[in-house]
Amino acid sequence: MASFLILNGPNINMLGRRDASLYGSKTLEEVNQEIKWVANELGVEVLFYQSNVEGELVNCIQEHWGKIQGIILNAGALTHYGLSLKDALIDCRLPVVEVHLSNPSAREPWRRVSVISEVSRGQIAGFGWRSYTSALRVLAAIVEEESR
Repeated sequence: MASFLILNGPNINMLGRRDASLYGSKTLEEVNQEIKWVANELGVEVLFYQSNVEGELVNCIQEHWGKIQGIILNAGALTHYGLSLKDALIDCRLPVVEVHLSNPSAREPWRRVSVISEVSRGQIAGFGWRSYTSALRVLAAIVEEESR
């Protein structure tokens, strides 16, 4: 069974209390439940981790090295400057799908630059919690296809 890490960066733990027009009204636990339902449907395992600290995200990637087949990452603000996070993603050599609840391209200019996208297979953004479930479907398909 394929196993995927759902990795969330700074402020994602505050979902449900943040601006609902940008981030939706679901809490992180509610988003995780939506992801679990899709994981069950796909027959894959998901592991969840959130931190407001970049080094802890790096540690999490390193701790799961060799135990997972891919990563879904919402790096929050680290998307724009998280170079040690980017290096950890490069080193793990796994497929990564970058997700965003809002659409960074429709927001402030500084949000339109992602250092993570350079090492991701792709980005799914602007669909609220559905960005995660869409990313899981895509990542599961990529891993299955590449394991043949």
